[in-house]
Amino acid sequence: MDKKILESIKSILSSKKKIILIPHSSPDADALGSCLALFHFFKDKHEVNVISPNEFTQILNFLPSSDKVLVYESNREESDVLFQEAEIIFTLDFNSLGRAKNVSYKISKSTATIIMIDHHENPSDFATYMISNSEMSSTSEMIYDFITFLNPDKIDNDIATCLYTGIVADTGSFRFPSTTSKTLLVGSKLIDYGVDVTYIFENLHNNFQFDRLKLLGTTINNFKKVGDLPILYTMLTDEDQKSSNFKKGDSEGFVNFGLSVEGILCSVLFIEKKEEELIKISFRSKGDFKVNIFASKYFNGGGHIYAAGGISKLSLKETEEKFIKDIRQYLKENYD
Repeated sequence: MDKKILESIKSILSSKKKIILIPHSSPDADALGSCLALFHFFKDKHEVNVISPNEFTQILNFLPSSDKVLVYESNREESDVLFQEAEIIFTLDFNSLGRAKNVSYKISKSTATIIMIDHHENPSDFATYMISNSEMSSTSEMIYDFITFLNPDKIDNDIATCLYTGIVADTGSFRFPSTTSKTLLVGSKLIDYGVDVTYIFENLHNNFQFDRLKLLGTTINNFKKVGDLPILYTMLTDEDQKSSNFKKGDSEGFVNFGLSVEGILCSVLFIEKKEEELIKISFRSKGDFKVNIFASKYFNGGGHIYAAGGISKLSLKETEEKFIKDIRQYLKENYD
């Protein structure tokens, strides 16, 4: 982290401020964990609120003070007042305003100091202060460094639980390539604050309702292989989701099952969103396959080298056909 930037932020935070912490739309464990860690860090000295653009999965309800998060979609009036009064806005785990969806306009029009902390590639230039490092395992690991610089003595079990959850989720329990020796060291230090690693694992992974288990079965049953290529993909139709009483977050991690098959380098999940008139796409890869480049080039998406997202406004069938054509072309151009 740039020490000059950190010193400037530390100076701004030396007096009481009205602060908003914002994760990306449909926040995952890293985004929400980062926000709640800073919420606990700031709450004694500053007036601080977490505003999520929309609902987050109930899987994350175990995070300390998750019940204090304001969801913009259902708390617009209160949130708008906070935006008007905000002196500092932290944008966490996203580096493009589009990822904030319905609060992006509020951020862009705010007179507050904007501080971005994020680990994705190709950041947009919208923040007053930008702390960006795509080589970091997670935004939560970056927040650990940020807090350690400001005042490490304030780290407690609540902060450590939020950060450990974000790190363990974004590293696939310390098994993804972004995991470094420093990541493991940070995880070790957080455990020293009394983090219950079993409790976090159980909440993140062993939390299936029966309907979600059936949805996973449908996802696995729907997997297809693209000819002789090392590519698997699967789809969840609107009907699949309705029959399993789909809730936000239910498909989290499902795309990874494709990569568990021997010889497969890329796994893709298409989720039909009829109300939004689009197809939500999750990409995962390993080896030399840079899935973020593919997602950006063909499906208006992006993300990490091995984990990215995208969208399609075609029908599910048309999206499937486009994907097969595009992936063949992409592999031919880049890997032949």
